[in-house]
Amino acid sequence: RDVERSRGLGDVYKRQMNNFVIIRWYFLFIIQQLPNFMNHVSSTPSDIPASPNVANDNGKRIKKLATKLRRKTGQAIADFNMIEEGDKVMVCLSGGKDSYTMLDMLLHMQKSAPIHFSIIAVNLDQKQPGFPEHVLPNYLENLGVDYAIIEEDTYSIVVDKVPEGKTTCSLCSRLRRGILYTNAIKMGVTKIALGHHRDDMLETLFLNMFHTGRLKSMPPKLTSDDGKNVVIRPLAYCSEQDIADYSIHMGFPIIPCNLCGSQENLQRKQVKLMLEQWNSQFPGRIETMFKALQNVVPSHLADPKVFNFKDLNENDLGETNGDTAFDPLDLSPPKDVNISTLPITRID
Repeated sequence: RDVERSRGLGDVYKRQMNNFVIIRWYFLFIIQQLPNFMNHVSSTPSDIPASPNVANDNGKRIKKLATKLRRKTGQAIADFNMIEEGDKVMVCLSGGKDSYTMLDMLLHMQKSAPIHFSIIAVNLDQKQPGFPEHVLPNYLENLGVDYAIIEEDTYSIVVDKVPEGKTTCSLCSRLRRGILYTNAIKMGVTKIALGHHRDDMLETLFLNMFHTGRLKSMPPKLTSDDGKNVVIRPLAYCSEQDIADYSIHMGFPIIPCNLCGSQENLQRKQVKLMLEQWNSQFPGRIETMFKALQNVVPSHLADPKVFNFKDLNENDLGETNGDTAFDPLDLSPPKDVNISTLPITRID
């Protein structure tokens, strides 16, 4: 029996060795073929000629997207009276997709708007390590746009003041905002345009609710605390996805933010992920939530500073679209329904 058992174990061992040899052979084959595979997948669409129908479809899609962004930008500018006759608009250009798209939209508006306004593109060089200083000047010169590069070493201040691992955004944005405000006055700028979009506004709303206990977002238009600057957000009605798609098509020379880009646990990123998950599960939720920012009913919140609850009495009329619990309902049947034919259920 012991001999038979040892023979059985030997057969099992041989089968396992054979399987190992086969697996090893497949592994070596894959390794050998890997360069050919990489060469195949790395071929760009430009290597493969597109059919006329595909090129035509892409052209129509991009044209439709550009029209959509221009319409939404123009609507926001009109709704909030962002730009007026004779304005000098400082377009704050960071090198990201949002600010590039904003500049592109405003340049188009400048050509077609019924009013005259001037544009100056401004970039704040914060002296971040590895920042490609030549990218924006080259782009703007080729575009033929007036521009100014402001050099301020805010990077060293942020690194010195913010403990390692903490979020740098708050201090960085305050320093950047102060520098832009000061230079806007020196340049005779009447409006400061920032590239925040619809998704930024919603993310800020939830960030303030979760972390500061305030029902507050990014307004499409506001004045600085000292009243000397007017800030506008022309992309307030535009979605981030549309901006990203447009940016890719236009081939903007994107400059990543090395100062904060490595902070993967930023609360804003967490909120962005939350909104993306919601919208994936319930398509259209982002649009509905943004509509809520434009349909505020102060009497149905709980802030006595924005609504006079103390002096409210039974003779006061409620707000439009306020409490509808006691509004009279029209219970008359539809015209095409004969009541006499409806079944009647007795309830004891």
